[in-house]
Amino acid sequence: MRTHIKFGKILGIEIGIHYSWLIIAVLITLSLGGYFGQSHPEWGDGVIWAMAVGSAVMFFAAIVIHEMSHALVARAYDIPVKSITLFALGGVAQIEKDAETAKTEFWIGIVGPITSAVIGGLCLAAAYLLGWTFGADTSTPLMAVFVWLGYINIALAVFNMVPGFPMDGGRVMRAAIWAFVKDRERATKAASLIGQTIAFGFIIFGIIAFFRGSGIGGLWIAFIGWFLLTSARASYAQSEMTQAFAGLKVRDLMTTECARVDPRTNLQSLVDDNILKAGGRCFLVEENGELLGLVTPADVRSVERTMWPMKTVDDVMRPFEKLHTASPEATIVEALETMGRADVNQLPVLEGGRLVGMISRDRILNYLVARKELDM
Repeated sequence: MRTHIKFGKILGIEIGIHYSWLIIAVLITLSLGGYFGQSHPEWGDGVIWAMAVGSAVMFFAAIVIHEMSHALVARAYDIPVKSITLFALGGVAQIEKDAETAKTEFWIGIVGPITSAVIGGLCLAAAYLLGWTFGADTSTPLMAVFVWLGYINIALAVFNMVPGFPMDGGRVMRAAIWAFVKDRERATKAASLIGQTIAFGFIIFGIIAFFRGSGIGGLWIAFIGWFLLTSARASYAQSEMTQAFAGLKVRDLMTTECARVDPRTNLQSLVDDNILKAGGRCFLVEENGELLGLVTPADVRSVERTMWPMKTVDDVMRPFEKLHTASPEATIVEALETMGRADVNQLPVLEGGRLVGMISRDRILNYLVARKELDM
């Protein structure tokens, strides 16, 4: 089930909105309606709610610009970016591989807070041009909107610089550690541990604040801490996995025994004889010695079960020329990144245009299980 709504593309980067963001957008709008209404009830309900909705939309745009800045700097360093998704706690740019140098990591991390600070400064400057002075009350609706946007974006910049990996500040900290120790994985582990410590601090502070009467604000701080803790632990686990695969190539884990099926095989026979009885998860489609494509249980699921006896492998297979592939000399981490980008569980391995094997998540997982059993 899709967890986000596609909003469109900007400079070729897909923009999506996670369902949780819609809830936060409503809460922000209601909160702003109450805030502006309490500050200036004389403006009337129509103006106040127009301000609330407009401020929420512009805040949404500011977060997109923040994430786009990460994406554009990553692209400048030849790092592909697939999408940007807004969710309850902000946004995330799906950068498809790690930076190659500490310098690259630093600029990708720092540009977001810089962008938010610049947006905040520009909004306050606009309010100043409309007659506002620091510390004074706002006299017009537009001025009030600019002041709120200025403060909230500067607050966003400061918050993002909290050194809790994988937040922007955590990435900057990892870059600094990386530059010092000259080892990305050691830097990631150190940044993740520091991030977990900060996350625990948020959780404890939030819980104490809640019981001291801060209400929902304390719970919100604790929730942010929980989110940071989960993200930091995931980053640490990824670092451990990368270390476990150090020096390991696709050639080392791929299988050279690939089950083959005829394209005219009906799906019911494929399920009964090859998937259920033989335990196969991936099949090369071959006819007269020519490889035509690949079929998996996921492809079979795309067809209603009642139609399996009438449909053939040829109807659901993915043509060979459209498949994502791996080189036998690619690292296991690179193969996993390719699987993640393509949302597949296996990759044909090609050498000189010739199929030499298959690499799958199952093979990689079995390797990790074996290492754990051997306490390696």
